[in-house]
Amino acid sequence: MRARHQLSTLVAALALASTVHADDFVFGHIYEASHSHHKWAQWAAEEIEKRSDGRHTVEVFPSSQLGNEVELNEGLDLATVDLIYTGNAFAGNAYPPIALGSAPFVFRDFDHWLAYSRSDLFQELAQGYEETTGHVPLGLIYFGQRHVTANEPKLAPDDMQGMKIRVPDAQLLLMFPRAVGANPTPIAFSEVYLALQQGVVDGQENPLPIIRAMKFDEVQSDISLTGHIFDSQPIIMSGDAWSRLSEEDQAMFRDVFREAGEQGSLDIQQQEQELVTWFEDNGTNVHEVDRAPFAELVRPYLTADDVGWSSEQLERLEAIE
Repeated sequence: MRARHQLSTLVAALALASTVHADDFVFGHIYEASHSHHKWAQWAAEEIEKRSDGRHTVEVFPSSQLGNEVELNEGLDLATVDLIYTGNAFAGNAYPPIALGSAPFVFRDFDHWLAYSRSDLFQELAQGYEETTGHVPLGLIYFGQRHVTANEPKLAPDDMQGMKIRVPDAQLLLMFPRAVGANPTPIAFSEVYLALQQGVVDGQENPLPIIRAMKFDEVQSDISLTGHIFDSQPIIMSGDAWSRLSEEDQAMFRDVFREAGEQGSLDIQQQEQELVTWFEDNGTNVHEVDRAPFAELVRPYLTADDVGWSSEQLERLEAIE
């Protein structure tokens, strides 16, 4: 079934690519049109057209129309998509150190994440990804703190023992559930609502804006504010598309997508501050959680031999002020 889906997605993407002119670019992502990430992708598309005096256009395809996250990453290599949002963990499949940006319990708060996004460390990781893959990170956009939803509170690690929890299909994102004794179950983003509704899994973990956009609160009664990952996505352009731009236009694309990342990050952070009350007012149980016991269990995993980053890179991230 998955193979057939991947084939049909690839055929659709190739058909789309064959109709795209050299100065037109395709931006694919998995988020709903109601999500902030789509708004800022559209803003960037409008800015590209405006700042290039119409020489370049970007068409944005939300809601996994061009494939799930694995397929979108593959699309960069196949030249079936030119621009994507992708999780650090997925980018880490190609260049493991960049996955550090989505490791659990490495950021103290949003300000720490924001400082990281502007740091030499992130620039070095982005450069390493570009040198390894040929694809170009243009910016970084905040996704939000990932929290656990279920039909009961999850206030301590023991509460998650044996819990069947949906996670994205990326190795790094198995770390937190395994550390606390849960049973991580990779499911494509577009299929999560139905999996929760049908009881295929007991719960899932995502930031509050995603929980609202995907209406997971309709099929989950409780949100436990574990805040286990301050997540973000690099905005990546394929090497093939990048090579079609002049140096001047490359600088313009960098400027536009850096601005989109910065403004989109502040947008998500503002939503996070407002959504706890919104969920409570709409009948969802929201629980404060002591993160320390969870973080203590995760800590040994962060320095294991099989992580993609070095101990020095982890120490540099944690030392950022």
